[in-house]
Amino acid sequence: MKAELKIAWRYLFAKKQYNAIHIISGISAAAIGVVTAAMVCVMSVMNGFGVMVEQLFSQFNPDIRIEAISGKSFHDEGDKFQALRLLPEVTMVSQSIEETALLQFEDKQMPVRLYGVDSVFATLTHIEEIITEGHYEVYDGAFDRAVLGQGLAWQMGIGARFISPLQLYAPKRHAKVNMLRPDQAFNNEVCFIAGTFAVQQTKYDNEVMLVDIDLTRRLLNYEANEVSALLLQLAPNTSPRQAEKAIQQLLGEGYKVLNRYEQQADFFRILRVEKLLTTLLLVFILLIASFNIIGSLSMLIIDKQKDIQTLGHLGANQQMIRRIFLMEGWIISTLGALIGLFTGLVVCLVQEHWGILKLGNGTEYVLSAYPVSVQTGDILLVTIVVLALGFVAAWIPARRV
Repeated sequence: MKAELKIAWRYLFAKKQYNAIHIISGISAAAIGVVTAAMVCVMSVMNGFGVMVEQLFSQFNPDIRIEAISGKSFHDEGDKFQALRLLPEVTMVSQSIEETALLQFEDKQMPVRLYGVDSVFATLTHIEEIITEGHYEVYDGAFDRAVLGQGLAWQMGIGARFISPLQLYAPKRHAKVNMLRPDQAFNNEVCFIAGTFAVQQTKYDNEVMLVDIDLTRRLLNYEANEVSALLLQLAPNTSPRQAEKAIQQLLGEGYKVLNRYEQQADFFRILRVEKLLTTLLLVFILLIASFNIIGSLSMLIIDKQKDIQTLGHLGANQQMIRRIFLMEGWIISTLGALIGLFTGLVVCLVQEHWGILKLGNGTEYVLSAYPVSVQTGDILLVTIVVLALGFVAAWIPARRV
């Protein structure tokens, strides 16, 4: 095998009868390098967007969320939930009630996603870090307060310094509607705005309203300790997967235990599909670029006909001669892959530290520049794909020797 590699390496740089062979070989390596660098950069940017969104969600979503599989609510009581709070993986548990309600401010009305939260919620989710106006507070000791998504507040024409009350309406639980007095079928609660927040995600900023959990229980006729979800904070250096498994075993099959990715499963699924489709498109372009190797090796085989006959007279069998040209093609693809990987990593490093490529004019979005996150798995995947396609492209002409 060493002899074939030495001969292939010699053929790559030795003077040839046709200069076009050198040019085509250089173009092949350059094309593979460009596409490889593009794959590294694109996949790293997609990873960067995923990391950015995960960080945004982490300011609002807990480490672990527990829901009932059937029904909208469950009771946070009993031996299982006492044991849950004693797990070494769990440092904090917050109760939450989530339901749709009607918000009215003066002459404006709008359905909202009402989040009833307790006093632990602010510490568990870092909601105070994304407050855009006013401050976070759901009860001031005398009055119920509310924190609205920034988009929702804008649509309702509300500001953090407004003193007019917000009216909340929700159907009475298990009550029948009296067609003569339909207004009696609804509960009503009053609160005052304390501030606004922005997660930079439409489904939160334009729909969510945070209030005290006791207000929500009164509005929805929930019993004490009845919740729609439990929000958990995990201990530092705890594996979310192991904690999720331990909690699921403790609670049994009647509950869903969701980590941060599972809480936003639809969004991350779309992100993975986009990354997969983009990668497949670049692989297709790489496949086309690999056809240059076929042309280069075909011309090299024609140029080295006399050498092939000489090697045959010296005792080289057909398989050995094929391996020479196969390695020739693989060397071209390997050089292209190395150049592309180096270039792609350098571009990603520069973008990560200096943010050369801006998003819009640099001020329109959450980030001023494209985010980058290089992952080892992506680098290995790109390397394997490039070398595999290079091998196939080299094998097609080599088998005809």
